Amino acid sequence: MRLIRLIANLGYGSQRDVKAMIKAGRVTLADGTVLDDGARAAHHEIQVDGEPLDPAPGLVLMLHKPEDYTCSTSDPGRIVYELLPERFMRRNPVVAPVGRLDRDSSGLLLLTDDGPLSHRITSPKRHVPKTYEVTLARPLNGEEGAIFAAGTLMLRSETTPLAPAELVVTGPQTARITITEGRYHQVKRMFAAVGNHVERLHRAAIGGLSLGDLPEGRWRCLTPDEIALVLGSSGCP
Repeated sequence: MRLIRLIANLGYGSQRDVKAMIKAGRVTLADGTVLDDGARAAHHEIQVDGEPLDPAPGLVLMLHKPEDYTCSTSDPGRIVYELLPERFMRRNPVVAPVGRLDRDSSGLLLLTDDGPLSHRITSPKRHVPKTYEVTLARPLNGEEGAIFAAGTLMLRSETTPLAPAELVVTGPQTARITITEGRYHQVKRMFAAVGNHVERLHRAAIGGLSLGDLPEGRWRCLTPDEIALVLGSSGCP
């Protein structure tokens, strides 16, 4: 792929913009060697304005999403893309959320430009577990764990029962719940079905991948081994 097209597809600008960047000597190797449009170099060797080129297509990152941000490219309020480099929205293909977190929810959000990988993670057939920490409006009554684990709970307007879910009580009004489906507002509706209300919802893990010590509002790229943790396999996806 020509250097101009490579850099443009990563969202640094239109092909005309990138051509001007190259002409101005802003595209170099790590040792400062200026590249022209006909140059050949490995992706990891290229720099723009002295900074390494963004990762090649196949990028997977995790973001510690704060509350009050939506998983959208356009919204009257704040959007998760405000927490990422602006050019990520201009990548071709675009970096898109893998599933969603509601505006009032926080926690682990994956984003990728790899459509097939995104589908593998979100497909109901994969049963990728997702773990949430919840704060409830009222104290737990002690029966919720058995109800959620039974695999018989029916949500309003649904025609099939939920798959079994694991509940770990962490306090009088707090718990950790792991589900393997992704139905609309599922966790909130589960607690509503047992007479409670979720006041705060935080996604702590997807598959075997957790947020760790990633600060709220920050992001980082995942390694192949971490992507494998999401899918529950030992090899790369």
